[in-house]
Amino acid sequence: MRLDAAEKEILAAVERGEWRSAKGGKRERQRYATYAKATFRKDRRLNIRISSKGLEAIQKRALEEGLPYQTLVSSILHKYASGRLGRT
Repeated sequence: MRLDAAEKEILAAVERGEWRSAKGGKRERQRYATYAKATFRKDRRLNIRISSKGLEAIQKRALEEGLPYQTLVSSILHKYASGRLGRT
């Protein structure tokens, strides 16, 4: 692997013991892993009615994104519910 000058300096500093792990790293990783699992757990079912044209448009967008259309719909709903999807 080739490193540039900045990367070589960082590697040298680590090898000299000048860098230390942040405290609580393992605990923080576990906390965020728990959040991620809770976010993506699909434990409820939702049935909706949608026009054929609307569903086809969603399926087309999902295909462009390389996702199953139900995953795309779930993602959109999650983003809206969490306030991360802009309102028009």
